[in-house]
Amino acid sequence: MPTLPMPPTLSAVTSLLDDWYPPATADDWDAVGLVWGEPSAPVSKVLLAVDPTLPVAEEAAEWGADLVVVHHPLFLKGVHGFAATTPKGRTLSTLVSARCALLTAHTNADQALGGVSESLALALGLSSLRPLIPGLTPEVGTGRAGTVESTTLGAFAESVAAALPATAAGIRVAGDLDRPVSSVALCGGAGDFLLDQVAAYDVFVTSDLRHHPASEFLEKGGALIDIPHWAAEWTWLPVLARRLREAFGDTVETRVSEIVTDPWTKRIVNN
Repeated sequence: MPTLPMPPTLSAVTSLLDDWYPPATADDWDAVGLVWGEPSAPVSKVLLAVDPTLPVAEEAAEWGADLVVVHHPLFLKGVHGFAATTPKGRTLSTLVSARCALLTAHTNADQALGGVSESLALALGLSSLRPLIPGLTPEVGTGRAGTVESTTLGAFAESVAAALPATAAGIRVAGDLDRPVSSVALCGGAGDFLLDQVAAYDVFVTSDLRHHPASEFLEKGGALIDIPHWAAEWTWLPVLARRLREAFGDTVETRVSEIVTDPWTKRIVNN
């Protein structure tokens, strides 16, 4: 009988992810890398999610995942324990009981080639991509800029909404809806720290925009599209799933979690 290929070890998967998204490129305040797991354990099922919430951990346990790769850290600040009486403790206890490892790729995945901002840009149909703030190489850096076929702000906003997974919060648009749009700047996650860098583009797409910075940007003639944080970063997961399949072939099965972990559950629009 032919010998079946063996699945990679957790150490091998971790090493590959570290090559793609080097932990050394993460911000100083961040907490990335392997959170829990036995390096020598085989990995044949990988669940991908944005947030390490209890429902995601329960999905991983029910599916029989060997590893969950998430974008947001479970423990961003130091802890003295992870008792199952706390939300984070329940999440990790569920994974430990299922012998499912947990790995985080956060700000190290934001800037990378094949990372969060690039995945968002491709999902929104941008071409001629380049970082807004270059990093160590021309392809790596903060945010992305690119072009789309000439359109209007209103029409582009509709295409953005169609490209993202649905959330209760939806998207918000600021600016003249008839404004011509062909050049686009964006940043996956919270990107209003880039407002001073994107004035030359027809529109800036990001998440978690605050009232005063957004108002001041509009006064200078800009346009904004505010998209849900979870939805923006979810666009990276299918890209990562494809890369893992290409790297490990049939030895590793991937699943992108469709659990909506966006915190907002309803949007009420006043008439």
